[in-house]
Amino acid sequence: MSASSRGSDSTALTRFSGDHYYAKSKFPSFFHDQFYIYGPDEESVRFFVEQKAFKLKEAIKVYSDESKQNVCLEIQARDVMDFSGTYDVETPDGEYVGALRRKGMKSLVRDEWEILDSRDQVMGKVQEDSTAKALMRRFLSDLIPQTFHVEIDGEQVGIFEQRFWPFSPRYDIDFSIDEHDRLDPRLGVASIVLLLAIEGEQD
Repeated sequence: MSASSRGSDSTALTRFSGDHYYAKSKFPSFFHDQFYIYGPDEESVRFFVEQKAFKLKEAIKVYSDESKQNVCLEIQARDVMDFSGTYDVETPDGEYVGALRRKGMKSLVRDEWEILDSRDQVMGKVQEDSTAKALMRRFLSDLIPQTFHVEIDGEQVGIFEQRFWPFSPRYDIDFSIDEHDRLDPRLGVASIVLLLAIEGEQD
């Protein structure tokens, strides 16, 4: 995904310019959750999140690293009474990038998120691979790795493949198929964070 026209900070642009990421959550703590998103080498941290446990209605700050000196994105729940869960994505200077909205009832069976653009129009979705596998994960075994497909206007632009790990979710992220840069990379990163934060709590 190209970020050539988004933002003026060259360091931030570099962080959002990747086609491949590796994402993981640290072993869960009673007090807080920590999420890491690495570049393709799986060693350099691109983004870091530290969130109080069970505090998903508070703003999620996405930092550049563990020092928490530089905020790259802010993700804020829009309405505490919204069962579906809409999460607004903004830059540190207040630019509204778009939102991700969890399909509440549908996600009870098969996880699905809508991707909203900066005008709050639905432009795509993030969806679990299949209903059959989703039901098997929920009722038979959560050891079956999840795969999420990312689509913009019906065209696949990314895929999140879960690695088997018994204690916390880990994903290989591939946006290289988004040849026409249809997905804003900031929404791509926000979707990774929300999967780690929300879908991970259901495991």
